[in-house]
This record gives sequence, structure tokens and C-alpha cells, in this order.
Amino acid sequence: MKMGTFTWPSEQEFDRVRKAVVATSGCDEGDVRVAVSPYRICPLGAHIDHQGGTVSAMTINRGILLGFVPSGDSKVLLQSAQFAGEVRFRIDEIKSPRYLVDLKNHVKSDEECGWGNYARGALYALQAGGKHLHQGIIGYICGSEGLDSSGLSSSAAVGIAYLLAFESANNISVSPIDNIELDRLIENGYLGLKNGILDQSAILLSNYGCLTCINCKTKDYTLIKHPQWHGGQEIKRSKPFKILLAFSGLKHALTSKPGYNSRVAECREAARILLSSSGNGSLEPLLCNVLPDVYEAYKGELEANLARRAEHYFSENNRVLEGLKAWGSGNLEDFGKLISSSGLSSIKNYECGCEPLIQLYKILLRAPGVFGARFSGAGFRGCCLAFVAPELAAEAASYVRKEYEKVQPQLASQLNGDAAVLFCEAWGSAHVV
Repeated sequence: MKMGTFTWPSEQEFDRVRKAVVATSGCDEGDVRVAVSPYRICPLGAHIDHQGGTVSAMTINRGILLGFVPSGDSKVLLQSAQFAGEVRFRIDEIKSPRYLVDLKNHVKSDEECGWGNYARGALYALQAGGKHLHQGIIGYICGSEGLDSSGLSSSAAVGIAYLLAFESANNISVSPIDNIELDRLIENGYLGLKNGILDQSAILLSNYGCLTCINCKTKDYTLIKHPQWHGGQEIKRSKPFKILLAFSGLKHALTSKPGYNSRVAECREAARILLSSSGNGSLEPLLCNVLPDVYEAYKGELEANLARRAEHYFSENNRVLEGLKAWGSGNLEDFGKLISSSGLSSIKNYECGCEPLIQLYKILLRAPGVFGARFSGAGFRGCCLAFVAPELAAEAASYVRKEYEKVQPQLASQLNGDAAVLFCEAWGSAHVV
């Protein structure tokens, strides 16, 4: 599938995946189906989806490929390009939430040891969603090289790939909206991560050249075209921007601050106090249920920590709304400034990030041609994203590599030269080929 000037997946990538499935299953190569599930970026709307906020997103031309054939019986057999070993289970097993099993057995999950958990989680979600599966799959999964654990939502892309594969193998038709909720069941119900619907929505709803806007309270979404794109093709020969990804070299969170679920709990506590103070304590404690004027009237009752979380939510929600207008009018300068402000609020108010990523964010702000930059993902590891003027992209990439090596020589040395900075194109939505 051709998207912009880049082709992803390439025929070579398709061939690799199909041949791996043939080698395991003995099927004909023409029988292999491939679930294509792209990674996503979130220019604006950081850390507010779990509170029902409004977010923006788009996919990129990198992601997950899951080659598969129906197994013909109840077995599931999976292999991975990134991780060793095989994953085996049966679709007639009743799955229990993984995080509850880990808590009961006092086990600390390691994402690189349990790489099959997302496949098991997909089965759990489909069972919980009332979907009847009569056969499993034999599959081979791989991600774009070097981009796992990079803050591009590889986990949601993996979960969606498994959902699409199980549904395809069993001839089950599921709408993108329903698959958003099924993937949320994988993350929330099976793995115990209290995130929202940003990642799944972006991967399942995006369209090339558009900014996807999602109201995480109502689940409504809109696709907003950039004025220099029309019908999937640019009106102008040159693209108005490039998407730059700058990698930190961090594969695991290097921070002593509380993790993702703790931040969610703090936001909910802030909402509970604000709602109770305003006489609306019966509402679910989510910040989307707090009206802006109620927040302004009662924010003084929040202790400092909770006040910062609430400030991030309300200011970020406003940035998204302003950003949609800037994007729709083609004003990349204003759009970029809002992205950078989002990054600053993530550091100061949401208090995520670690020193290497914060340094990388600041370097990007100084780089030539950068409209705006922020963390990609939670900000505890991975990469930063930036929108860059095309004519200055090469100069920006060179600047980032050199400056990051100065402040983080050890981490920079773990990055493979040019791979420290990657340019991507906007892409479409997940599907089965």
C-alpha cells in the first residue's frame, strides 16, 4: 500500500512475514494473511485520555506486522521476530486477567518475558466481549526495527493486530469503534494498565493526511485534513512538514517517580475533590466531569501535587482545541508552539519524563526548522517527536545527534548512527491484507 512517498509495509517485509508463517504451518504462501497495525504519535492531548479529555493523533508509516493462517483447530501458535521462544495456548481456555494472577502470585511482570500476553489478552477481550471463536491462529509477529518500547504505542498496535487476526480467522466482523473497546479490555482488563482510548483510536481510525481528533468522554471523533492534502495526495509538490522522531536510547523507565497508574489515581482524586466541593460528588471522579468554571472556582482546595495534575488536564484540553484550529488552517507555527507547550506541561505539571528525555526535548526546541516538540508516549523512556520544516530536516537531524551525544554520550553510543533520528510520514488505519 502506497502512502505518500514511502511504502510501508514493503514487499520485502510482507515476504519475510509470509515465509515465516509458511515455515511453521506448512501452508501455501498465498493463504497467509497479514494484519498491518501502525504506530501512532499524539501531537496534542498528552495524558488526558484516561480522564475523558479531547486528544489528537495520527499514525506513521511504521508499525506491527502479524502474518497468520487459521489453525483449523483450537490451538494458537505464535513466534516473534523480536523475542525468543514460542507462545502456545488454546482458544477454548478461559482467560483470567493477567495482572490479577501476577498480584495473587506476587509476580512482577516483565514485558520482554511475557511477549505472548497481548495475544492472550486479545482472547480474553474477545471472550469478555461475547465473541465466539472456533479456531486459533498460527502466526509470526514483527515490529519495525528498533521502535519497540519507543513511546509510539507499540503495545496497542500489537493488541490490535492480534484482535484483527483472531477476528479474520473466525470470520467475525467487528467495527473499529468496537475494536477500540476490545483493545482497551486488553490493556485495562487483562494487563491492569489504567490508560484511556487514545492509542487504540488513533490506530483504528486514522486517515492519511488527517489529524484524528477524539473526544474520549463521548467517543466521538473527527478527521481534520491539513489544507495541503486532498484525497490522499498533496496539492503542493513539497510536503508542509516532516515528522521527526529522536530516540533517547532508553528501553526501560529510568525514573524514581510514581508510574502511570499513580498519575491516573492522582487525576481522579483531584476530580473527586473538585466535584465534591461543587456539590457534584455523585459524578464519576474524572476531570472531564468538572466544568472549567468549577475548576477555576475550587482549584485552590487542591494540594500542590493534585493541583498540578488538574492544571495539566485543563490546559492540555485547551491546547488541543486551539491546535485543531491551527492544523485546519495550515498554521504549523502555532500548531508547533502548542506541541512544545504540551511538552513543558507534561514535565512541570504532569511530572513525567526523565533527564535524558527532557534533555532531548530541549535540544529539539533549539534545532533549526522545528515547529514544535514533545515526548512521545508516557515520557519515561523512548523518544521525542517533532514537526519540522522539510527544507531544514537534514540540518535539524544533524544538530540533534551532535547535541544529544554531548549530554548523554553513553546512551547516544547505544544508538546506531543515523537511526538516532528517524523521519516518518503520516499513515492510515490498521487492517488485514
